[in-house]
Amino acid sequence: MLGTIVNIIAIAAGGTIGTFLKRGIPERYKIIIMQGIGLSVLIIGLSGALETDNTLLMIFSVVIGSIIGETVKIEERLEGLGEWLENKFGNEEGGIVKGFVTASLVYCIGAMAIMGALESGLTGDHKILYNKSLLDGVTAIIFASTLGIGVVFSGIAVFIYQGLITITAASIKPFLTECVIREMSAVGGLLIMAISFNIMEIKKIRVGNMLPAVFIPVFYYILQLYILN
Repeated sequence: MLGTIVNIIAIAAGGTIGTFLKRGIPERYKIIIMQGIGLSVLIIGLSGALETDNTLLMIFSVVIGSIIGETVKIEERLEGLGEWLENKFGNEEGGIVKGFVTASLVYCIGAMAIMGALESGLTGDHKILYNKSLLDGVTAIIFASTLGIGVVFSGIAVFIYQGLITITAASIKPFLTECVIREMSAVGGLLIMAISFNIMEIKKIRVGNMLPAVFIPVFYYILQLYILN
């Protein structure tokens, strides 16, 4: 868990710095910065999604994962937590909710979050999460400078998400082949692309409800290994 703890400290530090910077940034700069971030996130997601060797599995994962997430209402629960934080700490309408949800999804979905948490749990090597911490800390400054203090609280979601992966890594180790991890990362890349559409306000996509899709390749592999064979 050390890598995840360092990660949330970096997010909190970067988010705090960005929150103070926000007060001095004119609105037109905030808009262009967010558009630039959206484009950057789009490219990051696209590069990850193109790593897939099984497009049908990706489609299947997104469909099944979205159904699961929609049933559980993951995004609504994230927004509910953001609204609770807003009522407790916020004085800016929508500031905490939008920043919290957007940053939580960006930091939780992706190859480094998955691979880093898995490696941390399986081998005790936190190198990937340390590198992720540096990147997240820098992006937290940028996010918070435009989205506000909600970015700081996204560390809560990161702690829960990466922590659960780290804790359960040992039990699912036999199924985490290179192929499975690649497909998990590719699905994550596709969801990151969806986040970029939200950031650029092109189309509102409930990415949080698609989050279970990242883990569908693991269950597909188990099904293939024990049932189809």
